[in-house]
Order: sequence, then C-alpha cells, then structure tokens
Amino acid sequence: MSPRLQGYGYVAITMCIWGGFTIFSRLNAQWHISAWDIVAMRFAIAFCLLVPILIYKKDWAFLWQPKAMILALIGGVGYCLTVYSAFLYAPAAHAAIFLNGTMPLWTAIAAFVLFGQPFDRHTWLSFCIILASIGLMSVLMLRQNHSGFGVGDVLFVCSAMWWGVFTILLKQWKLSAWHAMTSVAIWSTLFYLPVYALFLPKHFNQVEPLHLVVQGLFHGVFVVILATLTYIAAIERLGAFKAGSIVNLAPFLAALIAVPLLHEPLSLSLLFGLIGMGIGALQPWRWRLKDTLTRELEKQKNQSGERVK
Repeated sequence: MSPRLQGYGYVAITMCIWGGFTIFSRLNAQWHISAWDIVAMRFAIAFCLLVPILIYKKDWAFLWQPKAMILALIGGVGYCLTVYSAFLYAPAAHAAIFLNGTMPLWTAIAAFVLFGQPFDRHTWLSFCIILASIGLMSVLMLRQNHSGFGVGDVLFVCSAMWWGVFTILLKQWKLSAWHAMTSVAIWSTLFYLPVYALFLPKHFNQVEPLHLVVQGLFHGVFVVILATLTYIAAIERLGAFKAGSIVNLAPFLAALIAVPLLHEPLSLSLLFGLIGMGIGALQPWRWRLKDTLTRELEKQKNQSGERVK
C-alpha cells in the first residue's frame, strides 16, 4: 500500500473517532454523566494504560520538562473541562460551528500572539468567511424571534481557544506524537484527579454502569490514544493541511447525524452556519495546492535526476 493510501486509511479511522466524540459527548447529557466524571474517567483510564508502557520502555525523562506540564494544563485539563461542559448545554451543530469552525482562527491568533507569525491570505479569507457566517446566522436567528446562543456556545469558543494555543505550542516545541500524548494524559491525571477526588461532586451512582463503561473506553482509549496516533500518522503521509481538512469534516457530518440519531434540532440558521463555518475552517480553495508528501516526492525525484546527470 502506498504512503498516500495509508494516509487516507489513518484519516478514515481518525474521522470515525472524532465524529464519534461529538455524538458520545452529547450522549453524556442524555445519560446524566457530568463533565467532572467523564474527564476523570478519560484521564484515569489513559493513565492506567500508558504508565506500564512507559515503565517497560524506560522512557519517562521527557515528563519532567515544564513543556509537558504546560501542554497538559492547556490541551488536557483546560480543554477537556470546557468542551465536555459545553456539550451538556449545546447540541452537536453548535459544537461544529463554535468549536471546530473557530479552531483554525484561534490557532492562527495563537501563532500571532505567542510567536509573531503573521496571518497569510488564506487565514484572512477564512477569517472573513467565519465572521460572515456568524453574522448571517445571528440575523436569521433574530428573524426567527429567538437568540439560540447560550453558555454552551461560549464554552465551545473557549475550548477552541485552548486547542489553538495547544496546537501552536505543540508545533513550536516539536514533541513527538507519543511524548505529547503521554505528557498530556499523565500530567492531566496528576493535576486533575486529586482535585476531583477531594473537592468536586461525583454522580456515578446515578448512571447506568454500562454507560460508564462505554464512555470510559471510548474517551480514555479511542480518543486519547488511538485517534492521536492515527492523526499524526495521517499528517506524516498527507501533510498537515490535507489531513487536518479531511478530519475536520467529521464534526460537521456528526452534527447532521445527530439530527435523526439524537433527535436534535437543525434550523435554517444553523444549517447556514454549518455550511459557512465548514468552508471557513476547511479552506477548500487550498485543495488545488500540492500537499507536503507530493512536494517532498517531487523534490527527491528532481534531486535524483540531477545526480544521474
């Protein structure tokens, strides 16, 4: 199998998990699982699986870097608490719009604020499309005599901001996929679980055991470990933009699936918002550009040709 086909295979796996993240996170509201509990399960299960592997590999020196702790606080504790809380207040369509739709924008803003990286023309165009989509959606909601925005949408935007900062720091600090994943999982557990055990409310006795098992395995194993590894593998084979663009389709598709599956509403205003934010986030006009893998292969081919001459 060629590297490109392998990349698309890894993308397909990641899309299924990321799309499932939206559906399963919304199910927490129906199954009465609190954000405090699902975050604790996510971290604890990943911790129990990863620590024995680190001990076996004798590879834990990277954990003592301040970078590992900062990434855990931002991309682990901060992101998880806000995003799981948001899903308890807002439907899947709002997640696609305000979380996944604004992630590219917050990533660009974080790159500019933290490291002075200016916006390119693609980012400016995406920024304009996102603002226009939110404006059109707001006008349509006002004409329907209801706002439709709430605390869940604010939490989704905060989650996108956390993830944008996390993405830029991860790129700048150049941690491997394995080190980044284990750093976030282990330090998030050590930071969060003591606070959760001592001070935060717990509602496990109000939830069906089967629901807890399903959510714990999905979020602790599939989301934290498997999706991270497959996403990084897809980026290595297809390039960051193409892999990210395809994978980012998953939450938008999940928002549509949630309508019949979870009986969630999808008004005309939300539909316009999904389309506009999807275009702004995915930047389809860039698909005509060659991806990283293609450019690298062409470069190697040209170098080989020059050596033959």
